[in-house]
Amino acid sequence: MKIAVLSGKGGTGKTMVAVNLAAVAQEVVYLDCDVEEPNGRLFLEPEATEEQTVKVTIPQIKADLCIGCRKCVDFCRFNALALIEEKAVLFPDVCHPCGGCELLCPVGAVSQQEKIVGYVEKGIIANGKIYTGVLKLGEESGVPIIRELIAKSKQEEVKLTIIDCPPGSACVVMESIQDADYCLLVAEATTFGQHNLAMVYELSKLFGKPCGVVLNKCFTEENPSEEFCLEHNIPILERLTYDEEIGRINGKGGILAKEKAIYAQRFRQLLARIEKEVSCL
Repeated sequence: MKIAVLSGKGGTGKTMVAVNLAAVAQEVVYLDCDVEEPNGRLFLEPEATEEQTVKVTIPQIKADLCIGCRKCVDFCRFNALALIEEKAVLFPDVCHPCGGCELLCPVGAVSQQEKIVGYVEKGIIANGKIYTGVLKLGEESGVPIIRELIAKSKQEEVKLTIIDCPPGSACVVMESIQDADYCLLVAEATTFGQHNLAMVYELSKLFGKPCGVVLNKCFTEENPSEEFCLEHNIPILERLTYDEEIGRINGKGGILAKEKAIYAQRFRQLLARIEKEVSCL
C-alpha cells in the first residue's frame, strides 16, 4: 500500500503526520518527495546513508549547423526554443528534456548533454528505509528527482510506502501521487486551511485517487475544513487538537508516536483506518 501525504501549503503538519505514520509501521519505505526542503530525515534519523546523483539530458544547439528551419521551435510545447537571427536558441530553465528536438532536426544540429539536477539519498531506519530527494540549488524542477525516488521505491518489497509530497498542487505533487493507492490530506482548521484543502482534494479527484483527511491544529470554534469535508463527503480520519506540546516535540525534531504513548496509539489507529479505506475499494 502506498500512502501519499499532501497539504495545500507548508506548515500544516504534513511531514509530522507522515513521519509518525512511518514510525508506527512494522515495516516501511519513506519517500521524501519534498525535494526543495526535505526534512523527514531530521525526524527519522537514518543511518548508513548512500548518495546518488540525478542527471537529465538537455539539448545543445550547434549554431554552425543550424539552418533555421524552425522544426524544433514549432515542436516545443514549453517554449524552450526560439529562433533568433535564423538560429535556434535554447532556454534550458524551461526545457522539459523530451528529446523531440534532436529527433526532428534534419541536419543533426541538436545533441544531448548531461546535467546534474540533484541527488537521492538512501538511508536505513529501525523499521525500514528512507529515500530523500534533494533538488540542486538553482534548478527549476524536481520532477526528475521524484521520478527517481518512485523508481527506487518500486525495487523495495514492503507492504507500506509513505510518500511525503511537496506542498501545493504543482507538477512535483502530481508526479508524487502518480503511483499512490491513497491520498491523505492534511489541513488546518481555518478558512485559509479550507481553501488549501480544496486545492489538494481537487487534485486527488483529478487523478482518481481515494482520499481522507487529517484535521490538524483544531480549536473548539468553527472548523471550515471540517465543514468542507462534510459537504463533500470526505472521510475525516483524525482530528489533532491544537497543543503547544505537539509544537515543542515537533520543533526539536521529535516524533510524537515515540515520545507519547497516546499518540503512538492514535497513529496506529489512523494507519488502520487508511488500510480499511483501501481494502474497501
